[in-house]
Amino acid sequence: MLKERTLTTTPDALDSMITDYYWMVNAIKEMRAEMVIGAKTEQYGIEATLPKAAGGVSDPIMKEAIRRSKNIKRVAEYEKKLLEVQKLVDKVTGDREVQVLNWMLDGRSKRWIGQNMGLSHTHIQNNKESIVEQMMG
Repeated sequence: MLKERTLTTTPDALDSMITDYYWMVNAIKEMRAEMVIGAKTEQYGIEATLPKAAGGVSDPIMKEAIRRSKNIKRVAEYEKKLLEVQKLVDKVTGDREVQVLNWMLDGRSKRWIGQNMGLSHTHIQNNKESIVEQMMG
């Protein structure tokens, strides 16, 4: 039986994941779009018998392909962090905390959230600390 692997997160790491959630989602979208490389090799006809270009290390196109392929690891790391936050979202109770968390995951600043809720940004920071405690517990 396979066990679901979870990250061992600290409160600071979880706080950072919540803060970085929005840009990680956008970064994953962009990096996945970059990973599509449209080069193909002919399989039939006279083109199949012609010599193929050797993509050595000095080839700038090959270097670019290698650089983009390294993004696969970065995407996987971001996806783990996003999934960790998504698994813990349901632990948050209280209407105010849920709303603060949703706006933070949407990329809103504490100052913006405070203005829209009629609270100070330090009060929002306190709410965020409460959210992290609830998610860790």
